[in-house]
Parts: sequence; C-alpha cells; structure tokens
Amino acid sequence: MIVTRDTEILKDIELVATIGFFDGVHLGHRFLIEEMLSVARSRKLPAAVITFPEHPRAVLHADYQPKLLNSFEEKLMHLESTGVDYCIVLDFTPELSQLSAKEFIQEILCKRIHVNTLLIGYDHRFGRNRADGFDQYVEYGKSCGMDVIQASPYSPGMEHVSSSEVRKQLDHCRVDKAAALLGYPYMIKGSIVSGYKIGRTIGFPTANIRVDEPFKVLPGIGIYAVWVNLNGVRYKGMLYIGCRPTIDNNLDMALEVNILNFSGDIYNAQLEVIFVRFMREDIKFESLEALRAQLEIDREEVDALLSGLE
Repeated sequence: MIVTRDTEILKDIELVATIGFFDGVHLGHRFLIEEMLSVARSRKLPAAVITFPEHPRAVLHADYQPKLLNSFEEKLMHLESTGVDYCIVLDFTPELSQLSAKEFIQEILCKRIHVNTLLIGYDHRFGRNRADGFDQYVEYGKSCGMDVIQASPYSPGMEHVSSSEVRKQLDHCRVDKAAALLGYPYMIKGSIVSGYKIGRTIGFPTANIRVDEPFKVLPGIGIYAVWVNLNGVRYKGMLYIGCRPTIDNNLDMALEVNILNFSGDIYNAQLEVIFVRFMREDIKFESLEALRAQLEIDREEVDALLSGLE
C-alpha cells in the first residue's frame, strides 16, 4: 500500500476510491473496502482509501477530545492489511469543512485526486452541513465524469457494527466482543514508566504503562488477561486498569501490567498489550495481604486461560 499526502503523484492515475475516517477499521469498514476492491478489479483500476490523520471534529472544535480505537499509525497498518493499493491522507481543515458536497466531489475528488469511481458507504454523508444525499452525489459526480456507487449495507447477522459500538463494548469491559466487531484483538502500545512500586512489595511487580496515543480508548476498570509483546517476545500478562482503591489512590487512574514469569528492569521500554479477556471487577480490599491473596488467584486463572490459547 502506498501512503501519500501528495496528490501530484496521482495525476496520471485513475482510481476507484472510498472515503472516511475509518477509526478501528472494523468489520463494517472491511466489508466496504472489500466491495471497493471488487469494483476496482472489475474496472481494472487501482483501489484507494481516502482518510484523515485527525478526527474532523477535533480540527473544528479545539476542546473536543476524540475517543480513538487506533492511532493514525495503527489505522494505516490495518488499512494495509485490506489489500488496497493507495491510502490518500487528506488533511481535514476548516476550509475543507466549508466545501459543499458538490465542491468536494468536483474540486477535490475529481480534479485533485482523479477519482474515476467513488463507492459511498451505505449511510455515509459528507459536505458542509451534510446537506446533500446520495442522489445529489451521483449528479455531481456525473457532471465531472465520475461514477458514484452506493455500497451494500453490511448485515452480518449480528449486532450493529460501528466504531461507537466497539467503544461501548470496551467501556463495558467486553474486550472479547470488541474483538469480534473489529475482526482482531484490541491492543494498546506504550512505554513503561516509573510507578508507585507497591506491587513488588506484595510479590506482584507491575510495569506502569504510558499509552503512546493520548486519545486511545481504554477498556473499563478491572483486571484483564492479556498478551504482552516486549522486545520481540510474547509473555502472558495480568493487566489492571483502575484507581487502586485499596491504597486510597483517589482518582489517579493506573494502567499497569504484571508480566507472568518475567523479571528485569524494563523502564522506558516499549511494549504492546493485547487484550484477551476481562477477568473481574476492581475491588477495595481490607488490607494489602487480602489484595495479595486475590492476586494469587487472579494470576492462576490468567495463566490457565492463556495457556489454553497458546
């Protein structure tokens, strides 16, 4: 997949394209992209996804904090796995937001990107105030020689698939259901930073994680079974998200992982955490000894679960 912000390299290339933010690149997105690839193959043209590096609402509203399923780099990785030929990165600006659908189709898609055929998501609308609909898109495309096609609705025989539904499942700790909607396990990447070091005093040293993407969605509070990719090796892990109620940590949110059967100084190292299963809710224990006893049980259960998946 060729990733480009420079549309000049496309001036002699006609494309079949679709457009969207594609946060998560979930099964619904993949269904749309696969349909686009099918159209591209039938027309013997390369296929392109047109996307934005930042959430459009974050550009228009300075105080808006998006809840992202992927960093931009992760999104590119998932888009590449679909088999598209090009990913065209279009900077979303206030000026771009003021273009009508007609202006966007004719000035940006036709003249600048040279889209031959545009596949529109079944319920996708764009342009200033989203004032126009699919019939108008067809008319605007026809006036500049572009075919505009409406994608088929995605109906996999399961619950609604959308980025907001994935976020909802993560908020409710259902990382396995989120993975089913995404088509891959949910993951975070980050670096290991210094923490309170309380875990090591009760036999459960933890790596405190600072997530690389500050707007990345974290699953709900609780204990999770996870895989940890560290220095090219995959380990079993027990991850905690919460405010450490047993030590009265107030509202200071912690994200820390106990890597099973591992010891060593890994401060500042990069790691990936892949969520497998929610294990239990966060609990305030009457003492650190009671917490330690529960963590022993948690570790055995996590070890057994992940051993069965190896």
